[in-house]
Amino acid sequence: MQHINRRLAMRSGLVLIGGALAAAMPSPGQANPMPEELRKALEHEGDAVVLGNPAGDITLTEFFDYNCPFCRETVPVLQRLILDDPQLRVVFREWPIFGEGSVFATKASLASLEQGKYWPFHIELMKIRGRVEEAPVLRAAEAVGLDMARLRRDMESARVLGHIEHSMALADHMGLAGTPTFIAGNDGLFGRQTSKDLQDLVTRARADLL
Repeated sequence: MQHINRRLAMRSGLVLIGGALAAAMPSPGQANPMPEELRKALEHEGDAVVLGNPAGDITLTEFFDYNCPFCRETVPVLQRLILDDPQLRVVFREWPIFGEGSVFATKASLASLEQGKYWPFHIELMKIRGRVEEAPVLRAAEAVGLDMARLRRDMESARVLGHIEHSMALADHMGLAGTPTFIAGNDGLFGRQTSKDLQDLVTRARADLL
């Protein structure tokens, strides 16, 4: 597998990363760091959802969809990673690519930020078995005590719609293959990942800082 930045190419002033992201480190002299404007857009812009340590030394970004089975499997892995690494900053890029149910879930999830219940709602949504559609999403919202009328209003807010638009644009210009996709430093991983896979990704990102 090839290093993520071996696939970087400029297109209309934006960076295109073609194909699935890979995690292998380049040989000495081959590193091609992610442009800072792309890193800023990825890790900080578009109303990024931040977990872990907001001032952490490394950011791990995940693109995910609530109808993605591998994304559901990753929830406890990320929980453990955050608990074990007090310097880890995690950014969630909600990327609803599996239909209208995914879009509804993403809007509701992002709207829950206004009520301070994003994380418990996120976990509840990831527990849904079968297709994630409007009805089970609303049941999950009630289960964590969200104000349903407010949730409905906030689902169409500029913040929510802006996050989705930003994630879509990033994924398009980076040529992401699907969910889940994880990016840290100059490397990335696509698909089902173990705790060790993600820890190694973070470790390599930290090594690049030295």
